[in-house]
Amino acid sequence: MISIEKLKVEFGVTPLFEDVSYVINKKDRIALVGKNGAGKSTMLKILAGLQLPTDGTVSVQRGITIGYLPQVMVLSDTRTVMAEAEMAFDHIFELQDRLAKMNQELADRTDYDSESYHELIDRFTHENERFLMMGGTNYKAEIERTLVGLGFNRSDFDRPTSEFSGGWRMRIELAKLLLRRPDVLLLDEPTNHLDIESIQWLENFLKVSPGAVVLVSHDRAFINNVTNRTIEISCGRIYDYKVPYDEFVVLRKERREQQLRAYENQQKEIKDTEDFIERFRYKATKAVQVQSRIKQLEKIVPIEIDEEDNSTLRLKFPPAMRSGNYPVICENVKKAYGDHVVFHDVTLTINRGEKVAFVGKNGEGKSTLVKCIMDQIPYEGKLVIGHNVEIGYFAQNQAQLLDENLTVFDTIDRVAKGDIRLKIRDILGAFMFGGEASDKKVKVLSGGERSRLAMIKLLLEPVNFLILDEPTNHLDMRSKDVLKEAIKEFDGTVIVVSHDREFLDGLVSKVYEFGGGLVKEHLGGIYDFLQKKKMESLNELQLSQSPTTSSSSKKEEPASVSDSKLSYEAQKELNKKIRKLEKQIADCESRIEKLELQISEVEAKMATPEGASDMKLYEQHQQLKKQVAEIEDEWESASMELEEIQS
Repeated sequence: MISIEKLKVEFGVTPLFEDVSYVINKKDRIALVGKNGAGKSTMLKILAGLQLPTDGTVSVQRGITIGYLPQVMVLSDTRTVMAEAEMAFDHIFELQDRLAKMNQELADRTDYDSESYHELIDRFTHENERFLMMGGTNYKAEIERTLVGLGFNRSDFDRPTSEFSGGWRMRIELAKLLLRRPDVLLLDEPTNHLDIESIQWLENFLKVSPGAVVLVSHDRAFINNVTNRTIEISCGRIYDYKVPYDEFVVLRKERREQQLRAYENQQKEIKDTEDFIERFRYKATKAVQVQSRIKQLEKIVPIEIDEEDNSTLRLKFPPAMRSGNYPVICENVKKAYGDHVVFHDVTLTINRGEKVAFVGKNGEGKSTLVKCIMDQIPYEGKLVIGHNVEIGYFAQNQAQLLDENLTVFDTIDRVAKGDIRLKIRDILGAFMFGGEASDKKVKVLSGGERSRLAMIKLLLEPVNFLILDEPTNHLDMRSKDVLKEAIKEFDGTVIVVSHDREFLDGLVSKVYEFGGGLVKEHLGGIYDFLQKKKMESLNELQLSQSPTTSSSSKKEEPASVSDSKLSYEAQKELNKKIRKLEKQIADCESRIEKLELQISEVEAKMATPEGASDMKLYEQHQQLKKQVAEIEDEWESASMELEEIQS
């Protein structure tokens, strides 16, 4: 589908990569990996046709469409969510307008016997059939299915996009891209603004997508579940593995061990040759051999060992004073913006040394509660910060708050205090900002490099309570692993707001779930929580929770046996109905998929010279479309009923 030949990109003197060649085939699910700054985003821009390489060619097969989702984009504020999503079907609306004009022309003209009138009828018939084949009558159902999958409620469809945060507006752009159904999807960090449920929906969507996918992501679980091929950019070259990411890690380790052995052998060969030259340089009888060894030495091409593994990224949080036993105590905390209640009756206690996760859909109040703890916004209820608590806060937009006109060194130099200022170069080197990289301006850094720089600023302050709001966005996998190990060793208290399952796994011992205005405590790790959610739906979690309390730490009066039994029976009946609706929805989707496959086969026949004049095919096509529309109505009705129950 796309062929890349001898690609080269230069920024300044040193090439970012060169002599890069590979092919993207249909059904390829490619994970594009490499350290931050290796050129992953640049590669996607070149594939999307948005940036020209210094040398080499990118050949796209005729008729192939490409969809590209960048990390950062400029979004419109002038339309509603539905109107913005409908822009994915601009081609259908254009065709609809042409059909309306042709229809009007047919109604206005009276030269019924003229050749041009009959040509107009033929053109109208052909375009109308095209309109039906493109899904012109059922695009709204497809839009709704995609927006709901990405976490929107139907009540959001008529809201202006300006009311949504950057993360939600990014989802709208992702929805538009998926709705266009391009042959090749180029996705640069698509999970950065998605919650766990939406990530799982996107995983399933990409797995069944008929086209190719090229993906840059630092969410290890996500790329393992989606991709079947891994291309690594390292040392200015690419290494192509026809395996998922986890298998690539094993093979890459073997490759580096081979590189290391070859490098050591080469270094020994160079030393032996240099020793021979030095020993016999002035002996006339050995002049020929010496000249031969000199030429041999000049011809040696130095073996490079993967640059990423040469960097030692070690994080160590500085020691801090011991805090009180309870760094955070919340009692009946509520936050509302006008009539909109973000959460209410939040009652929780975080003990000293605990590492906890805040999870839930975007917009449910995770970052809002963090801001309440930081005393950045007003709230109702009681929220107490413990004795001697020193908070270190890493916000989602921390990397964007850096001064773009400063260099990397100056950024850290301005916040460093005392003896630590003598170690700035060492600290920067540990974060892969060694040598000339420390003199780079912040404005030329990639998203991942900025995040690392912002993390260094946080590390320079001795704190005993860390609050990290999406700390892994834009960090490469190696950096995430090292950050995770540092947090594990940190002897203070930690709140992590994150959707990254792999990062949270083994790190946190308690999960606070935000949803429906409540905050529910779950003991155990992130995968214990996810497993529990599959056994118990979110509805059960919300139903079992009293409207006046949201934590097991708050005492409740024991319910009577009859009340408990009645509550259990009611929940059991409700869960039975939910499962029935979920089965009905899944069945509808399966039937639609089969019918759409039949429609594709009929359309392929209609595209042949013989099929173009076969009216039976057109009748069959219309009948299949009608069946799809009926099943989609059934799907929509069941989905709405399920949504009403859940809300």
